[in-house]
Amino acid sequence: MVRLVLAFILALCFLIPVVWMLFVSVKTEGTPIKTLTDWFLPPYTFENYAHVLGKTKMLRWMGNSLFIALVKTVLTVLFTSLAAFAISKINFYYKQAIFLFFVAGLMIPGEATIIPLYAVIKDMDLLDSYLGIILPGIAAPLGVIILKSYFDGVPKEVIESAEMDGCGLFRIYSTIVIPLAKPALASIAIFTFIGSWNNFLWPYLSITSEELYTLPVGIPTLLSNYTMDYVTPMTVNALASIPVIITFIIFEKQIVKGISFTGIKG
Repeated sequence: MVRLVLAFILALCFLIPVVWMLFVSVKTEGTPIKTLTDWFLPPYTFENYAHVLGKTKMLRWMGNSLFIALVKTVLTVLFTSLAAFAISKINFYYKQAIFLFFVAGLMIPGEATIIPLYAVIKDMDLLDSYLGIILPGIAAPLGVIILKSYFDGVPKEVIESAEMDGCGLFRIYSTIVIPLAKPALASIAIFTFIGSWNNFLWPYLSITSEELYTLPVGIPTLLSNYTMDYVTPMTVNALASIPVIITFIIFEKQIVKGISFTGIKG
């Protein structure tokens, strides 16, 4: 009972700011606020959304964020699963050393790699492009480690039986191992999508054209003109949050199941 009460209180702590944001986003701009309840009382209007969507580049930035997040998610899941499968199920020299290399990647903060990464992308002439934003984010050591430990749980007998039936490595990967790892793959995909959607630092450094801005980069430039009212900032942030909220609602079971199977904490 105590756990349920604590869980309910914790859920409210996370839910109240979201509810407040949504109510403020439909308030009339300039409405006087004298008490806390005034934030949640009429009048309401959706003109704020029409203004933001019609007179700014919000839709363009949202499309950029969605495209980058989807491509990055697909490529990350593909390459991390292939790397994890190779380390887990294929015998080759220095396999353990390569796995330790992935583990070591977790110890390096992302900020420490920004300067060399920027230099590499610049030398490849990929700055201010979709590829320049997407490619650096594909490297996901944590995903490789999680999937490798998951693939290790697939019995060797199953793999050997498939090999005896004439299955090649790629067919074993695609028809046996991947279907068994759907919860872990779903978890990695969802967290990659959300992480890409919220990413600010790298797109901010690698993009110079306003047409290529993602939402986290574009929103601050939009809000700099609105410092005296809460309504427009909350409208913009509500629009930016809606896709992530919808993603979580749709894939809630996969997220929970993936966390329970992969052992992710936090």
